[in-house]
Amino acid sequence: MAKIPQHNGKILLSVLAHPDDETFGMGGTLALYARQNVDVHLICATRGEVGEIDPEYKETIKSAACLRTQELRCAADLLGIGQVHFLNYRDSGMPGSEANGHPKALAAQPIEKVAQEVAHLIRQVRPDVVVTFDPIGGYRHPDHIAIHQATVQAFDLAGESGFNDPQDLAPFCPGKLYFHSINRSFLRIVVWVLRLLGQDPRQFGRNKDVDLLAITEVDFPVHVKVDYGPVKRIKDQASRCHASQGGADMNKGLRGLITWLFGGHKDLFMQAYPEPLALQEVQKDLFYENSKDL
Repeated sequence: MAKIPQHNGKILLSVLAHPDDETFGMGGTLALYARQNVDVHLICATRGEVGEIDPEYKETIKSAACLRTQELRCAADLLGIGQVHFLNYRDSGMPGSEANGHPKALAAQPIEKVAQEVAHLIRQVRPDVVVTFDPIGGYRHPDHIAIHQATVQAFDLAGESGFNDPQDLAPFCPGKLYFHSINRSFLRIVVWVLRLLGQDPRQFGRNKDVDLLAITEVDFPVHVKVDYGPVKRIKDQASRCHASQGGADMNKGLRGLITWLFGGHKDLFMQAYPEPLALQEVQKDLFYENSKDL
């Protein structure tokens, strides 16, 4: 991969839960800003220990965590992520799974504890912009919700003088906090097509444990819409790094057809801080000037 030119002084920090979240979710946005010379960092809370692994890999890998960490590093290099910071919690699995009860499961940790670790990294990285999942974690994954809650707390905690940073780093207040959100219009089309094909949208995914219909019933405002069309090919290449998670098939079959038909190359973000003005126009850049300055 060609080297990313020297950074332009802007820093973006993405705080997510598992290897592949950085690519399958907001990968286009991360790649776009990396190509604009933004210094892009990623906090990954777990190593995806309980992610479903294709049978062809199970006899040759040391562990799912090892494989998925390697896949993440492959994708991060392609996307242009400068540094990956692991929190080393354990993947909690979907709601009700046995993995929920593991003592190191992310979703089982006190949010305050995880927030302190994220706050420390915010002070270390000193980002202008922080992005994470929306309040329902995109599709209600317990780890996504947990890291969302921890990031919201950490965003404020990093700037508080009373926070006892483990390395005595100085307080730091990022300029903006965003929540990445699934395009509900696109999702409703997917639900309609699934029903047309006789499939149950309440039982979607490899393990039939994602309720797409329930997700369409929760909406979030969109304050920034990032068009990553110029780097969509790079996101597709990074997706293939996550081969054990079906990344090579992301643009094939039903999903690929719908994405192609409806021009699926935009990431949607809800602005959590600073509070946007009422009736503010949808912006195109996460680094746009604060609402009060427009």
